[in-house]
Order: sequence, then structure tokens, then C-alpha cells
Amino acid sequence: MSYHRDEVRAPRVAGLALKAFVRALESGVGPVLLEKLVKDSGIDAWRSSSSGDAPPVQCPLPHPPAPADRHSPVEQAARAVAAAPASNRETVARFAAAYREGLDPTAVIRRVHESIERLDGRDERLGLFISRKQEEVLAAAEASSRRLRAGTPLSVLDGVPVALKDEVDLAGHVTTLGTRFRKDVATKDSAVAARLKAAGAVILGKLNMNEIGINPIGLNPWHGAARNPYDRKRITGGSSSASAAVVAAGVCPLSIGADGGGSIRIPAALCGIVGLKATWGRIPETGVPPLCWNVGHVGPMGLTVDDVAAMYAVLAGPDDHDVISKLQPAAHLADYEKGSLAGVRLGICWPWFEDAATDVVAKCREAVKSLTDAGATVVEIEGPNLNTVLWTHSTLILSEMCQAMRGQIERDVTQFGLDSRTNLAIGNHFTGTEYVHALRHRHAMTREWLALMQTCDVVITPSTAITAPYIPESSLPDGESNLPVVDALMRFIRVANLTGFPAISVPAGFDREGMPVGVHLMARPYEEHLLFRLGRVIERNVDVRTPADHALCLPLPAGERVGERAVAP
Repeated sequence: MSYHRDEVRAPRVAGLALKAFVRALESGVGPVLLEKLVKDSGIDAWRSSSSGDAPPVQCPLPHPPAPADRHSPVEQAARAVAAAPASNRETVARFAAAYREGLDPTAVIRRVHESIERLDGRDERLGLFISRKQEEVLAAAEASSRRLRAGTPLSVLDGVPVALKDEVDLAGHVTTLGTRFRKDVATKDSAVAARLKAAGAVILGKLNMNEIGINPIGLNPWHGAARNPYDRKRITGGSSSASAAVVAAGVCPLSIGADGGGSIRIPAALCGIVGLKATWGRIPETGVPPLCWNVGHVGPMGLTVDDVAAMYAVLAGPDDHDVISKLQPAAHLADYEKGSLAGVRLGICWPWFEDAATDVVAKCREAVKSLTDAGATVVEIEGPNLNTVLWTHSTLILSEMCQAMRGQIERDVTQFGLDSRTNLAIGNHFTGTEYVHALRHRHAMTREWLALMQTCDVVITPSTAITAPYIPESSLPDGESNLPVVDALMRFIRVANLTGFPAISVPAGFDREGMPVGVHLMARPYEEHLLFRLGRVIERNVDVRTPADHALCLPLPAGERVGERAVAP
């Protein structure tokens, strides 16, 4: 591997020009336009590139040695929360402590509902929720209250509010996938929803997302633009747009996102929270309508690393209805509290690391220093050919999304938004041989990264090359096609989706305009516990700021106010 990136030369297209462009793509001249579009973006070099002897099946992901300590998911979640430092931020640890002291979850959830109405029930809403059923939520809170009064909580998540991206089934709700045409009500919970309920978490509802998860920017033409709580004039990132915003805004400390090409980690970075894409198959996809089989993941997003680790503990593990999830070793949090990073090797390709905005690079360098101060060492590595990564990932994810949406495309493609139609047209343009070519590259790439990561334990880069750009208000509700922004958001992201390796975005501070910066860590398969260890070290050395749009759902500890200790004004 050797780092290489071609500049994206495609212009921004919006408004009437975007409508005309999409109509042309779907017309008789579409194939000619599409071929020019992909050639101008560098596909020819990829078409002629070699994947060696790799077959079109994923390289088996090796299992690490089993840890000496074995704990149940509930015990692991409690361990993560017990390790949380004292803070007046509304973390899972704060909720658990408040409930132990007698606070009633029902009263908390009523306050949460009031916060949602304030943030999301006005004309200038944050664009958080697609579906809520307040009476059902209050009933779940009341059940939690009874368990806590009886001293029989189901886990440290009992009574804690969480919310789900509208890409996962929640019984009694429509799983819209951010569309306007999906109307069927889910009759069963997804595996992640069922596991959260079994842990006692109170699910607030279903969250806004980019339509069918096809774009990393986060604007939805049917359910409104999700807005960044740090500056509502800016994007959240996507496609798990509101999954990041709802946590950043203080409505709940945890949410569920899904990630086929950074859709957890990008919005986590832009909204200043933590987002984990676990190893491929680590968290079961049962009850998640298929969109991109080979690169898709569902996973936790949260206020802190400890919050995400606690949620990961109750979500990870095999499910009888998800074949890929059945192939994994036991999940664990070995060495979770260990602050020393002696012996941990950080793999850095400096040309790749520094291929980002100045403020982003500076903050991510500070994150590296936090890790080396804790004992980690830096190993210089070669970076990827991003042209190969781009076209391998784009061919896989867009081809699979076209297949997943085939019925609606054939019935009436105009039911999709314009940005989705643009991407679906590109996906339809790929051939079967190109899809197989992409699968072979995926296998070869996985082997290459497994070999490279024998020389290091974690690869570190920025999460995104830029902080959150402004929402193109004049282009709403249709949005825009802006490939340079997409490239800047996905530059460091795609490798983890293609290989299936676990990766996490952790807050690294703020740029000079006060917008969050994320740092990205990728580990070997099934080594999420190491990502948490490193993330906790970075986290304790980063200042925390309260977003402009923010809710408080718990009473502050006696004598404290927002602005003291962990939270800065």
C-alpha cells in the first residue's frame, strides 16, 4: 500500500440544476452521462487495477486470544459505568447514580419529553424524531421505576433513555429508513431493540436519518434537515444524523446508529460525541432491513466512551437469525480500566493523517500526544490508495442498495429524494463484473490490513477532514450533490467498512469556530476493548463544551451548575 488520493473535481449541484441532472441520469442519455461522471472521478484506474489472487469472498477475520476474565453482558456494562469519572454531564453513570439515590425514572422521562418538545416541537426544530409514542415510553419508565424501587434493576441501563435510528425495527413503529414510501409497521423488535429492552433501557422512539442511509451529509427531504446542536445552521453528518444530534443535545446519553460507510462515526465526529462501528457481525443485524450486506453495521453512539462501552456490552454477541454474528468470539472489556498504554503501538501514515483541515490535524495531533504520554509508541505505516478504496466501497454499497431498493426503483423511483436518486443511478450503472472486482479488492484489502496491523495495534487518523459545514438552506428540502464535501467526510472512514475491522470516533476538541473535531481509531478484528481503552485516555484530556441547543434531564448534584467540572459554558 502507498497513500494516494485523487482530487474530487465534481461541481456542487443544487436546485433546478440538480433536478435536471437527475432527470438526465434516469433518461436515455443516462448511461453516457454516468460513464463520463465515473470516468472523471477516476474509475478507469480502478477498473484496470489488480486484486492479486483474492477470490470474491471476504477474508475470514481471525479471532484474538480469549481473555482470562469472563463476565456476563450485564456485568460488563456495570464495569464500564463503574469506571466512569465523576462528572455533571448526563452520562449513564449519572442516571444510574440518580436512580440509586431514589430519583424516579418516570419523572425523568417526563422531563425528557418536555425537552424533546422544546428542541424538536417548534418551527425551527432540530429534526430529531420521526416516530414517538409517549404513552408507551412512560409505561416503560413506570416499569423501570417499579424494578428500581424493588431493588431489582435489569442492568445499569435500567431507566436510562435511549433512541433508535429509524433503520432498525421497533415493534409498533414503521421503519421508514428515512423514506416517505415505507408504511409497514414492525411486528417484532430488532435484536438491538430487544436487547436494550431486556436491559431495562427506555426507548424514546425512532430518529431521523439520511434517506436509506445513502449519503453522509444528513439532510432528509421528507422528515426535515437534522441540525447540529452546536450550531443549528450546520449539518450533523449522516446517515445516522439525529442519532448523533439527540445525544449531543442532551436528550439521552445513548442512541443506536448504523454504519455502511461512516454513518455512525461521521455524525459522531461532527456532533462531538462517541460512535463505535464494531467488528463486522459483532452486533447482530436481525430486524435491520438490509441495505448493504457486505459493509453494513449497526452500533452504539453515546456521550462518552464509558456510555458506548456499556451499550456495546449489552448489544454484542451472536444471534440465531444472523449468520455472520454467529461466527464471533465472546465479547469482553479486558483491561478496561487500565490507563497505561505501555506496549501499545499507534500506526500512523502521516500524509494520510495530515490530509485534513489545519484545525482538525492540530486537535488530532493532541490526541496522539495524549496516547503517547500514556505510554503508547508511534509506528509509521504506509497508507491506502484512496482511489482503490473509493471505488471498491462505492461499487459494493451502491450496488447493494440498488438491489435492496429494487422493488421501489421499478415501481416509482421518483418517490426517492434527488440525492438518493443520483446515487442509485450510479449504483445501477455498475456491472456484475465490476461488483465481483470490488469483492475481490475487498478480500485483498482485508489481507493487506491484517498483515499491516501485525506491526501496530491501532491505526489513528482524523475522523473527518473537515468540521461540520453549513447547511445549504437555499437548497432545502431537496438538498444538493456535493461530492467534495462527501469526500472530505469519508476520507478516513471507508477502510474499516471494507475490512470489517472495528473503529471508533472520539471527540478530540474543537476548531477555532467552536465546532467539534473527531479522532478515529481502528483496531484488529474483535478488539473493541482496546479502542475503548485508548478512547478513554483521549477523552480525559479534551475539554467539553455544552452545545447551544441542549437539554438538562437530571437535577444537578448539590452545589453545582452547568459550567463546573466536566462541562464548560
